[in-house]
Parts: sequence; structure tokens; C-alpha cells
Amino acid sequence: MSMDILLRVAHHSGGVLYVIAVLLFVSLTVVIERLWFLHRVARDAHAALAELDQHKALNASTLAAWTQRHDGLPTGSVIATASRLAGRADRDMLAASLEEAVMREAPRIDRFLWVLDTAVTLAPLLGLFGTIVGMFDAFQVLSNPGNAPTQVTGGVAEALIATASGLFVAMIGLVFFNGLHNRVRVVVHQLDTLKTALVNRLTSDIADAQVARETETEIRRGVVSALARQGA
Repeated sequence: MSMDILLRVAHHSGGVLYVIAVLLFVSLTVVIERLWFLHRVARDAHAALAELDQHKALNASTLAAWTQRHDGLPTGSVIATASRLAGRADRDMLAASLEEAVMREAPRIDRFLWVLDTAVTLAPLLGLFGTIVGMFDAFQVLSNPGNAPTQVTGGVAEALIATASGLFVAMIGLVFFNGLHNRVRVVVHQLDTLKTALVNRLTSDIADAQVARETETEIRRGVVSALARQGA
């Protein structure tokens, strides 16, 4: 199909094909940007979890160094929160603060996905609208004396290109939208795992100290009870 035919079809569709082309361009731009960003976040979160697997306990200085390596990404925000509260908060407060950090990063992770969702819904409707406009032009040929009915069928075939274009954009958008949505789910799961791992390692010393104090208290109570029985 030559460029002249495409321009004529776009003109007969009332300019709808131009809108569909712009919608396709915007959708592909969002797809490329989100794939690149989510790939970076997933790789960074995987690296952070691999580093955590090598440590049973953490301190503020170690976390501060990690924050610089993961700066600018959601992982860095979560680690920075843990670094700020290391040794200053109990387990519940630390978990709540890290959960807040993850929730604050959520809009950044699924940003622009609404554009793909809109394109999937809007593109077929635009294609149908362009086809209807093209059908008007096709059937107006019959009102001119001397025009053959075959010219109507040719006009109808050209009008259907708008519907096909809208469906094509919708299918492309749907595939990438579902793929990106699944990638967002994986990234959020990685951040939740990172949050739990940080809480466990930052509060392990506190938990061990509490267990030691409880054990010492039980020993003292046992000694006092034994002395009391002997005195009796």
C-alpha cells in the first residue's frame, strides 16, 4: 500500500488514523521507558537481596554505604529508611516505617501504565469511529450520477482499515500492559522481601538481647526459689 493511498484513507477517516498513529507512538514510548526502568529496579533489588543474604546482622554504617550504591531507585529509598532507623526503633516501628517507604515508591513503579490501559480501550473505539466516517464518504459516491457501485465497495474496504488499525494498536498495548503489570508485581514483591529481610537483620541483636535477659531472669528466679526451699 503506497503512501498516497494511506494519506487518502487517513483523510477519509476524518483524521482518526492520525490520532491512532499518535496513540501508537505514545504507547510504544511508554512501553520502552517502563521496560527500561523496571528492568533497572528489578536488577537493583535482586542485587540488594543477594547482599543481604551474606549478612546475618546489619548496622547503620553498612546500610549508609548500601544507600549510596542504590541511590535514585526505590531500593535505595527503602535502605535509606532502614539506615536512618537502625538501632533507634523497635521491630514494629521499623516494619511500619519500611512499609511506608515501599508504599511511597509504588506510584513511581507503576507510573504511566494508565496510558497503556487507556490506549487498549480507546484505540478500537477510534478505529470504529474512523470506519463510520469513511463509510459516509463511501456511500456518498452513489449520490453522484454515473458512479459505479464498485466504487462503494472500494471505499468500504478503505474505511475498514481504520478499524483494523485500532485493533492492532489495542492488541499491541494489551500484550505489553499485561507484561508490564506482571513485572510491577514482581518488583513490589522484591521490595516487600527486602523490607522483611532488613527488619529481621536489624532486630536480630535486639531479639537476642531480649532472650538473654529473659533467660537470666528465669535463672535468678530459679536460684531464689531454691534458696527459699533450703531455708524452709
